[in-house]
Amino acid sequence: MGSAAQSPLPSLVFTETYIAQEAAMTDPHPYIGLWVTADGYIRHELLPNGRYREARGTRENAYEGRYAVKGTHIDYWDDTGFTADGDFIGGVLHHAGMILYRR
Repeated sequence: MGSAAQSPLPSLVFTETYIAQEAAMTDPHPYIGLWVTADGYIRHELLPNGRYREARGTRENAYEGRYAVKGTHIDYWDDTGFTADGDFIGGVLHHAGMILYRR
């Protein structure tokens, strides 16, 4: 029996993902960057590739995952399965009872 032709699907998925990541890096969302509580204890870094990192105190990688912004609303999906959300109001991020300011 001859070898079956490989499906172009994996290549297509990789290409679409790569293009989406490139677009995100060249056309960043206005909320990309570092958001910090007034005391500096909580720090959210929104990365251009749709990922985020949250630091708490001296713990630099307390949480990591992906996020999506629609209008002024943000949804978070932590890599462990935890979900959260927030809203950008007047240049301030309101998230889980916290207020974070752009740094």
